[in-house]
Amino acid sequence: MIQTRMLSKEDEARGEDNEVRREDQEKINRFSRLHQREIVLEEQLKLKQKDKEDLEEISTELELADEDDLVPYKIGDSFFHLPLEEAQSLLATSTEQIDAEVSKLEENLGDLREELQQLKVALYARFGRSINLET
Repeated sequence: MIQTRMLSKEDEARGEDNEVRREDQEKINRFSRLHQREIVLEEQLKLKQKDKEDLEEISTELELADEDDLVPYKIGDSFFHLPLEEAQSLLATSTEQIDAEVSKLEENLGDLREELQQLKVALYARFGRSINLET
């Protein structure tokens, strides 16, 4: 758990006079890289969640299909006509894979945000209001 503390007027004034040390610059650079990575992960997560919703919608539609019909199923850039049961099985596998990818992205994003918060606390404690890390 990350603890934050309120900066007093003296802390803020002291932060404005602080010289940027090498380790401070490394923290600032790390924060910047992590922030860019966060944006990329958020976009990937949105796309995966959209894919997941699409697969769930298709799965619902396939429940209404006739068992004797062949169902068009896209693999790569091509469509294949497969028996309903086989298409549902492939769809279930795809859904499980997307679920795993979404979970992994959410976990990575959580870890990244935790590190960003720790860097924010350290940098604001050092520089006070003279640094802006709000994104």
